[in-house]
Amino acid sequence: MTITTSLALAFSLSADAFAASLGKGASLHRPGIREAARIGAYFGVFELATPLVGLALGWSVGSYIEAVDHWIAFTLLLVVGGRMSYLAWSGVDEDDRPKPSRHTALALIATALATSVDATAVGVTLGFMNLHIPTTIALIGAVTFAMAFGGVLIGRAAGPLLGRWAEFAGGIGLVAIGAKVLVEHGVFG
Repeated sequence: MTITTSLALAFSLSADAFAASLGKGASLHRPGIREAARIGAYFGVFELATPLVGLALGWSVGSYIEAVDHWIAFTLLLVVGGRMSYLAWSGVDEDDRPKPSRHTALALIATALATSVDATAVGVTLGFMNLHIPTTIALIGAVTFAMAFGGVLIGRAAGPLLGRWAEFAGGIGLVAIGAKVLVEHGVFG
C-alpha cells in the first residue's frame, strides 16, 4: 500500500475529531488560533496514541491470525466505518451532556478519547495492511491535529451541520479502505 492509503486512513480517522471540533468551536464565544491549536493538540495526541495500543494488541496475536487478517481488517473497518456513518444521521448524540461554556482539560480529554476509540480498532489492523507504520501513525496524528484545528475555526462560523457530513464521509472512507484490503488480498479475483 502507498502513502496515499496512509493519508486516506488518516483523513478517515480524523473525520470524527473534525466533527467534534466543529461542535467545540461552535460552542465557544469566538475561539481564536490559540484555542483551536489547544483543541487540535488534544485530538491529535489521542488519535496518534490509540492506534499504537491497537497495533500492540494486533501484534500480540498476529501469528495466529495471518490466514484471515484481511477479513479481520475488513470487518473492523466495516463495523467502525458503518457505525460512524450511521451515527452521523441517526440523530443519536454520543454525548448528551450540555456543552460547556469553557472547555476544560477534562472535557477535551473525554471528547478526544471518545473520538479516537475507532483508531484503536484500526490500529489492530495496521500490522496486516503492509503500511509504513511510523509514517502512518505520524500522519494520523498530524492530520487529526490539522482537521481539529480547522474544525474549531469553521465551527465558530458554520455551526455543527457540517459535522454530520464529515463524520459520514469518514465512515464511508473506512469502509472503502476495508474493501481495498480485500481486493489487494485477491478475495474478489
